[in-house]
Amino acid sequence: MSTEPVTPNFLRDWPLPEPGAGKYGRGQVLVIGGAARTPGAALLSALAALRVGAGRLTLAVGRSVANEVAVAVPESGVEPLDEDEDGHIAVGAIEGIADSASSADAVLVGPGLDEPDGSRDLVAGLADVVGPRTTVVLDAFALGVAADVRDRLEPLRGRLVMTPNSGEAERLLGRECSDDGVADAVAIANRFGAVVALGDAIATPHGRAWLKGTGSGGLGTSGSGDVLSGAVTGLLARGADPA
Repeated sequence: MSTEPVTPNFLRDWPLPEPGAGKYGRGQVLVIGGAARTPGAALLSALAALRVGAGRLTLAVGRSVANEVAVAVPESGVEPLDEDEDGHIAVGAIEGIADSASSADAVLVGPGLDEPDGSRDLVAGLADVVGPRTTVVLDAFALGVAADVRDRLEPLRGRLVMTPNSGEAERLLGRECSDDGVADAVAIANRFGAVVALGDAIATPHGRAWLKGTGSGGLGTSGSGDVLSGAVTGLLARGADPA
């Protein structure tokens, strides 16, 4: 497969959507994550979505931290997610945010989730609650469980974005990563019908792939992945092409 380099000139020829006149015209974002022990991850993603121009933000976080999150991000609406007795997002929590999910232009699931059962249930139920044109981004713990419910994600093919690190990529692939990041990204893209950003490689399920040379190992620190997924989600809400 031929791989296209990502350069400044390339990006200038692929402009972002024009900003809308009001917050609804700029797109509605829903960020789902933020368990009791890790609400900050969801906050980082949510703020990044606003920074890239998304218009309306809703955060769905654990019920025990919802009030604090509402104060920390006053420009956001906050939906409390049901928790189990240990503060993890509970199985069935998605039922409480179905209305917010159905009206969102882009939904991000994963930042700050920390337990497989509730996370798996959230990911499995996404296609049932999001709108027919909603773009869905999976990151962090949501990527760790996505392979378990791949059949439930089938309705999202073509409007799904994944931003795995190498460990999450291995779960999505069902094998160890190879030395060819582009090939691994393409394999995940084809398996899930998703646009995949894996390290320096970006791939679509339609056979296109890009390699970027920017960034550095210095980005491998707590919170940078949450900012990445939030920025991607904010641009998608504005109407950007998933790739």
